[in-house]
Amino acid sequence: MLKMRLWVMATILLCGLGNIRAQLMKSSDLEKYAKERYSDKWVDAAAKLAKELTLDKNESLTYQQVVEAPGKTKDQLYVAINYWATATFKDKQAITLNDKEMGCIIVSSTIPDIVEHTGTVNKYAVSITPIIRIDIKEGRVRVTTTVQNYDVMSDISGGWLSLAEPDKKTYGDSKRKADDKTNPNLYDMQWEIAKHYPFVAKDAQKRTCAKALVMTHAYANVVMDKVEEAVRNGIVGNDNEDW
Repeated sequence: MLKMRLWVMATILLCGLGNIRAQLMKSSDLEKYAKERYSDKWVDAAAKLAKELTLDKNESLTYQQVVEAPGKTKDQLYVAINYWATATFKDKQAITLNDKEMGCIIVSSTIPDIVEHTGTVNKYAVSITPIIRIDIKEGRVRVTTTVQNYDVMSDISGGWLSLAEPDKKTYGDSKRKADDKTNPNLYDMQWEIAKHYPFVAKDAQKRTCAKALVMTHAYANVVMDKVEEAVRNGIVGNDNEDW
């Protein structure tokens, strides 16, 4: 009987872990999500989204949603959101603030390579580091997601002109650490969202930034959906108080 109970408990834990991992979204999954909702015609999709989006006073992309949770206390909501955050963001450094008394959790986590684009001369790999702030009160949760810049790894030897000389391509080294400056062909940049397409019509990186915007928009919506799901139903489906 004891062995059976242990087996059941192990099964529950494994199922729970599987569902927790499902909270994570890889760049490839995010791209699939974005294509399904906004199409893979990135330039057109970005132009359409730009009509709906407004940059905040810091010229950042900011998304905000309030999730109503009638009957749930601040403590109950904090436990649910804290569980979601710690299960979703495995990097211990990602959660930069976790204050139960204030009812505030802040997460900063990088989503690498949301765009990889080969241009005439350069090849770009774009990442984003959204700041997710979750404020918790009695019966409600507010989630705010902000992205100000695209973090770009540029390879000046990786464009189409270099395809004829594949032995000289160095893009594989773009997985280097940020402080590694040993390869002169690779360099890091930050592109301010407000200064690129679709917020600026004429942009040399138009196609790259179009997809970056759509992917960023998709990620912000995924975050809001996941927080709402955690508030309403928990993250494993059996995390209620009736046990």
